[in-house]
Amino acid sequence: MSSQTDVLPGQFATPVQSRVVKAVGLPWYCYAVALAVACVPIGALWDISWHLSIGRDSFWNPAHVMIYTGGTIPGFVCGWLVLKNTFWPDLLESAATVRVWGFRGPIGAWLVIWGAFMMLFSAPFDNWWHNAYGLDVQIISPPHTILALGTYATAIGALLLVLSWQNRAAADNRVAANILVLFACGVLVSQVTVFITEKSYPNAQHGEEFYGVCCRMLPLYLIIAARVSQIKWAATWVSLMYMLVRMALIWILPLFPAHPKLAPIYNPITHMAPPPFPLLLVVPAFGIDLIMQTLGRQRGFWRDTGLAVLLGVTFFTLLLAVQWPFSNFMLSEASRNAFFAGNAMWGYPDRLGDWCTQFWESDKQLGLRSSMVAIAGGAVVSRIALWFGNWLSEVKR
Repeated sequence: MSSQTDVLPGQFATPVQSRVVKAVGLPWYCYAVALAVACVPIGALWDISWHLSIGRDSFWNPAHVMIYTGGTIPGFVCGWLVLKNTFWPDLLESAATVRVWGFRGPIGAWLVIWGAFMMLFSAPFDNWWHNAYGLDVQIISPPHTILALGTYATAIGALLLVLSWQNRAAADNRVAANILVLFACGVLVSQVTVFITEKSYPNAQHGEEFYGVCCRMLPLYLIIAARVSQIKWAATWVSLMYMLVRMALIWILPLFPAHPKLAPIYNPITHMAPPPFPLLLVVPAFGIDLIMQTLGRQRGFWRDTGLAVLLGVTFFTLLLAVQWPFSNFMLSEASRNAFFAGNAMWGYPDRLGDWCTQFWESDKQLGLRSSMVAIAGGAVVSRIALWFGNWLSEVKR
């Protein structure tokens, strides 16, 4: 034991860290950071509903507070973790840190801190943007882009923080870490779907742009979860987390009264507008799990490259198979109820008309060429996910 405790802080020793982790459970800061970042996608969906139902009455509305809570709490926790490892280090724990500007902390903690700073910087920028230009015409505006970078950084940092502990833990002491890994991936999938909301309305789900965007963005964290998690059906569980969060907001938000405060008011709603019904990601996620469990156990450059092509084809095919007919249902009278909220997502600035129940951009419907482009994009993203997942599986700092 004495020979292992002589490890310098800048060195890394797997046996030492494994012995430390065996002695304790998952650290509290992993729970705090992973659970706090979940406030971001929930707050973002709430904020979109707030804009559509009430307007932007104050920067300090509850939705904004929830979003920035998802950055400040992880930022403070990881800041404390860095200070602890720098000024009051435990020699064994310090072996699982990296040095930045003379300070020491886990890689995930540094990424969370950077993301928190980005989120806080975006807050006054967003306030100025609204004062200068009024309401956002689109979800993706310059301040929201900076906010998105910060939220992704904090969520990926939380994933790294939990993964580094999982990878150092004894095999019989990883249950909590395994669950938090899936939870962090579910948060990341939810964040991605928030920022593609405008491209993923049911009205857009026969168009080439919808399938192209989905194939380029959504498989990433599903495949990462399937590669790094030690829980079976990881991608399926992650997709279910995303769907359950979105469905809960669909059912809860309309229960609260809301009245528009900004003109012009074309749709005088009296309650909070729910988000659109979630994409049926559980089906392509299940396909990803099947492939990863049968063909994804072994690794290698060419093997992963071929696997990525298969994953890209599978994701596109299964998403098309379920989302194309489901979008027909969502635009029909049968979806206009409290469960599906088929025609309830429109806000007070929207002039309701036939366009609400029609497919948009009929001249850009999905065809053979656009399908091949979507599959190619999905294959590239799948290859990146496999590479990133391989690296994450080895992270121990």
